[in-house]
Amino acid sequence: MTRKGTWDIQDVRDKYLQSAWASDGLLFAWGYNAGALGVNDAAARSSPIQIPGTKWSASSIMDKTASSVRDDGTLWIWGYNDNGALGLNQPDNNRYSSPIQIPGTTWSRVSLTTERGMASKSDGTLWVWGDNGAGKLGQNNETKYSSPVQIPGTTWSDEFATGHSHTLAIKTDGTLWAWGNNGDGRLGQGNETQYSSPKQIPGTTWSKVAAAQKNSMAVKTDGTLWSWGEGVDGSLGHNNNSKYSSPRQIPGTTWIEPGCGYNWSGCVKTDGTLWTWGNNSVGNLGLNNRTNYSSPKQVSGTTWAYLYGGQGNPSSDSAAMATKTDGTLWTWGNQEDGTLGLGDLVKCSSPTQVGSDTTWKVHRHASGVSKRGMIAIKGTLTPSQM
Repeated sequence: MTRKGTWDIQDVRDKYLQSAWASDGLLFAWGYNAGALGVNDAAARSSPIQIPGTKWSASSIMDKTASSVRDDGTLWIWGYNDNGALGLNQPDNNRYSSPIQIPGTTWSRVSLTTERGMASKSDGTLWVWGDNGAGKLGQNNETKYSSPVQIPGTTWSDEFATGHSHTLAIKTDGTLWAWGNNGDGRLGQGNETQYSSPKQIPGTTWSKVAAAQKNSMAVKTDGTLWSWGEGVDGSLGHNNNSKYSSPRQIPGTTWIEPGCGYNWSGCVKTDGTLWTWGNNSVGNLGLNNRTNYSSPKQVSGTTWAYLYGGQGNPSSDSAAMATKTDGTLWTWGNQEDGTLGLGDLVKCSSPTQVGSDTTWKVHRHASGVSKRGMIAIKGTLTPSQM
């Protein structure tokens, strides 16, 4: 737009889009804050607070650290540097309360867990950093790394999950790989042997993965859902409390989006229904009660899109977040330091909407949950706004 004077309809539309794009990809966080909220202080927040910057596209949070990728492929991280958790090649115990860039410009997705991080690049490479106990960085050793190091291979997809001390990752050919701590069979190898480098789980049609403290879960392209690892409180969904060291199918063929928390799990079906199971001590299954279930139970509603589960102690730290297809954001479970983003410290045993916004980003990797905080992106333009 170069003319002066009266604007026509195209001028008005262009100006509107410029304004909308300027606020696209806004990043918000809330809950416990040891710098992980990225707002240059350490005060907890019980409502979403914006982290400076725009064009954020994928994010993750874990207790004392948080990270996000921007549309330009840059990767940013902040919080507390336990065991090199920030990937900045800085001394332990350094703290950054606002985002600082990890070198590189082709990052595509990030996932954090206790004292370590993992991120993928657009060239199909996968990178890890931080604590390496039990070989959970996949480097065939247990050496700590304070800056990103590459997992062997160049055909990794953006679909990976970081459990407390184990990792799951899918390659572009649909194969599923696991490494790290294998207690209770969480690596799906039919044993409890620890592996410090990627080990393939049988099958070639895997599409989505989720992992938490001791449980693992994955969806195949045919809509089947599989789980393995520790089954305490029915967290594997097999109508018992048994553990399984190999993937075992949960009934149904229309599963699509899995999520795991500490000793509980859930998954969205293709019809938009959300189902949860496992430990429910603080209402973290969203079923309006605190009863444990060892097989899937439906959460109210039929327009669910994605489920995000946080790790933590099931008696005190379990919380969940989910988005709906209408761009609304919902949380439930335990409240500690305002974990649920509802402006208070009241536990919720059924989904409660966070504010009234309908612009939360409906994307699998847009949001994240830790045991005491959450992070999410909003502001993406819809086709009707174009």
